[in-house]
Amino acid sequence: MNPTGLELPPLAAAFVFGLLGGAHCIGMCGGIMSALTFAVPPSMRQPTRLAGLLLGYNLGRITSYMCAGGLIALLGTMIEIAPGARLALQVLAAVMLILMALYIANWWKGLLRLEALGRHLWRHLEPMGKRLMPVVKLPQAVALGAVWGWLPCGLVYSMLAWSLATADPIQGILLMGAFGLGTLPALLATGLVARQLGALIRHPATRTLAALAIIAFALWQLWGVLSMGTMDHDPMNHDQMNHDQMEQNPMDGHSGH
Repeated sequence: MNPTGLELPPLAAAFVFGLLGGAHCIGMCGGIMSALTFAVPPSMRQPTRLAGLLLGYNLGRITSYMCAGGLIALLGTMIEIAPGARLALQVLAAVMLILMALYIANWWKGLLRLEALGRHLWRHLEPMGKRLMPVVKLPQAVALGAVWGWLPCGLVYSMLAWSLATADPIQGILLMGAFGLGTLPALLATGLVARQLGALIRHPATRTLAALAIIAFALWQLWGVLSMGTMDHDPMNHDQMNHDQMEQNPMDGHSGH
């Protein structure tokens, strides 16, 4: 099931949302990236080694996103059994995207309440992450990133709602992987580029444009989903579909005589 209800490839859309969410990622995780970097012993901060560790952190983080996407989409397969659940899940995904846009633009911080729900899990995981520091080897970096991937984040929760709406574990895994890759450029940028990119992404105009783009997509999604839902409940539409099927299969229409 394509939760967008549109022809836009869902994986491409998820990747773009990750890019557009770069402002939030830098604000929330940029400090974590810096802390992880400075935790590496000075004698081991060669550019090549640091680059490998940074990639390791993010590999672990994105892997956790994908695991969460698969699990939540599996839940979606159970929920979808209920009548009207598919439409409800698709509407939920669109609404969560709008909330994500409001969050990115600093217009409304309601998603912080969702982040508060995730803090209960994070209390148990954070000590595990601390035991992995300081990171000096790639496996440590990947493991720490995997823990970090469960950090409460409204942006991630918005995308998980989309994964839920797919009701397809494989699709949920791929959506969260594409989203995670979209967040990668903002979190991998270092040094002077990081300062320039961070200033650009945190600029109110950039945040506003990103938010408006996401809202436009979400409204387009809602329009498509609700239009399809109206057609599904229109008895005239069902009669027309049955009539079309009879015309396409005239022999079936006479099989009862």
